[in-house]
This record gives sequence, structure tokens and C-alpha cells, in this order.
Amino acid sequence: MKIHEYQAKSILAKYGVPVPRGEVAYTVEEAEVAARNLGGSVVIKAQIHAGGRGKGGGVKVAKSVAEAGELAKKILGMTLVTHQTGPEGRVVQRLLVEETLPVERELYLGIVLDRTTGRNVFMASKEGGMDIEEVAAKTPELILREELIPGQTLQPFQARKLAFGMGIPNPSVNAAAAAMTALSKAYDAIDGSLAEINPFILTSDGKVYALDAKMAIDDNAMYRHKDLVELRDLNEEDPLEVEASRFSLNYIKLDGNIACMVNGAGLAMATMDIIKYAGGQPANFLDVGGGANAEQIKNAFRILLSDTSVKAVLINIFGGILRCDVLANGVVAAASELGITIPVVVRMEGTNVELGQKILTESGFNFTVADGMKDAAEKVVALAQ
Repeated sequence: MKIHEYQAKSILAKYGVPVPRGEVAYTVEEAEVAARNLGGSVVIKAQIHAGGRGKGGGVKVAKSVAEAGELAKKILGMTLVTHQTGPEGRVVQRLLVEETLPVERELYLGIVLDRTTGRNVFMASKEGGMDIEEVAAKTPELILREELIPGQTLQPFQARKLAFGMGIPNPSVNAAAAAMTALSKAYDAIDGSLAEINPFILTSDGKVYALDAKMAIDDNAMYRHKDLVELRDLNEEDPLEVEASRFSLNYIKLDGNIACMVNGAGLAMATMDIIKYAGGQPANFLDVGGGANAEQIKNAFRILLSDTSVKAVLINIFGGILRCDVLANGVVAAASELGITIPVVVRMEGTNVELGQKILTESGFNFTVADGMKDAAEKVVALAQ
């Protein structure tokens, strides 16, 4: 689950990371009040779940309350397009109004899971304020790394090593190290999947602040954080993905035109790959899970067909816990209810496969039953065209 910058900063402040004073605003009037409270000279920052806001025109500096109001009027309601939103952009519905600070240097801090080692890695770089992907691609030696010991947060000696490695002046090393260990504690406490401060700044008077912040929480741990569920902003998520989450379906929308319904994440990935190999483009990732019932199958099918770009559907099921006849009944029920008009290719193997195929062929719908994954991919690509 992604959260907004102002929400991330609230969490960081709770664990001792220094953050600028700021207030969230949903209207122009609230932005003006916030600017007045903060002394007039403020930064107006669009709050969307994407980076690159400054380049897209979503971050502006105001020198007075009146200017803050004018900028808020321009940014609120705008469709902000960045390299992370895609061409469709995101509509700005809230702002962070924040005090300005005398920035001396911009640095980078981040924590992410290294799936190769299975450990969280704390990253730091003196090249803050830039896209870290660009730094990693062009000058990877400028990204310092410290592995976190499982069950522990960043240790003080590791934090000081990173601080010296970034060239932080001696008088500010302790403050920077304390902020880094606090970031690590916050990440651990919320079961984070990502924490990033870019830029992490050093001011002209030697203080450190998280000038920007991005955090994401592991969805699988949300049951432990009932207090954080309210931070979810459904307006920032794809409507179909939100709908899928209501039925415990793992769905991610993609840019293609062939919808996929599969049970098991590994099989779903393989299905997407073989569609590409056959010359097609998958429209989504959808894992209905091993224990799906007919009702979930029906809802999954409905969500797939709600995507107007979909021209054909490939259902690829291995009947283990989810029996093939249960799947077939769910698909037929969905087709009956939704009045399906696009081609549907079904490949199934496993428990009750003959019964499942019989249900599909006798349903009265024009389902195409495939013989193996290769045959299914070739047929669905041809039908989508």
C-alpha cells in the first residue's frame, strides 16, 4: 500500500526523523491558512502517488500567502503527468504546504528489499535530488549500501559509516546518523516494502531534514496495522484493482488487450510470458488463488471484462485445490450474467478436468477449449486480432 508524502512524513516524525513543518490542504483557502501559519514563504507540493512531481509542475515555491493561494488554485485539480504516472496522469486532490528551508546539500536515503539476498538494504548517496535509477545506471559506485541484519534495524556504526561515506561534515554526522537509524526503525515498525527520502538535506546551519519522503507498506502485513488502513487513498489506485481487492483477488492492470485469469502467481507470470511469445500483449495480471470459489471466479471474470481494452480472454487453470468444474461453473455463471461477446479461450488441467471441459462445451457459449499452454496462447492471440 502506497501512502502520500505528508502521511509518510508523519510516520517518520513519530520515530524521530526531522521533517519540515507542514500542513495538508484540500482547498485554496486551507492552503492560504497553512501558508499564513508557516510564515508566508512556503512550498506548495501536489500529493499524488508518483515521483517526478517537480518536473511536472506539481511543486512550486510561494513567497507570500497571496502567491501560495494562486499556486494552490493552479495545482489543485490539475492532471499531473510524470514519468511514473504514465500519459494519463493523476488528478491532484490535496496539497502539502510546507515551510522553506535553507538547503545546503541534497542527499539520498532509501531502504528496499534485496530479493537476491533476502535482506533489506539501506542505501545512501551524495547524489540526492535526482532519480536514483539514473544514478544507479550511470554512476553505481556513488550508491552506498549496508545490509540490515534480519530482525534488526540499521546499527549506529552502519549509519555513521554511511554519513562519512556521503561526505557529511563532522558537526552534522551525529544528526544524520540518528535520522538514518530512525528511518530504519520506522520502516521496520510499519512492515515497509519501500522507504525513500529524496532529498535528505543538509541546511546551511548544519541541520538535517527529510525534505521529501516516500513509503509503501507490505499489503500482506496490513492485518497488523489497522491504524494505517485509513491512510489508503483509493483515488490514487486503478478502480479495477480496488474492486479486485474487495474479493481478495490479486489483479494488476497492464496495457495489452488479452485478459488473463490464472490460479497461482507463477503460472500467471508464465501465462503472460507465453502470450508475449505468441505475439500478443497481456492486459492484466490476475491470480484468483488456489482456493477460489465460483463466486470469486465470477467476480474475477466481471473485472476482466470491465477493461474496455480487452479483446479476448485466456483462462489458464491448473485444477488442484481449485477444481476445474468449479472454475467452469463460475465462468459460465459470469458469462450468463454479463452477456459476454468477446472470445474466451480456456486451458485447464488437473482435478475434474473432463467435467470442467464438458460444462464449458455444453454451456451454449462459444468458449474455445485449448490443448496445452502453447495452443491456448496461439489461439487467444489470433482471436484478439
